[in-house]
Amino acid sequence: MKDDLNGNTSSSVFLTGCILLANLDFTGLLDYAIKAFIGGAIWLGYKVTADYIERKRNPRK
Repeated sequence: MKDDLNGNTSSSVFLTGCILLANLDFTGLLDYAIKAFIGGAIWLGYKVTADYIERKRNPRK
């Protein structure tokens, strides 16, 4: 990309970014992020519990 003297390249990039961000559904992204966080926390809880039970069942000798 070659910059013109008028700065057309940076203006085009800025305009393209604004158009792409305007088309995003921020409520949908926030909803997905919350669900992913909760799902990850549940998975982590199961994993920690399973590891604890496994260590308790098979003590090191």
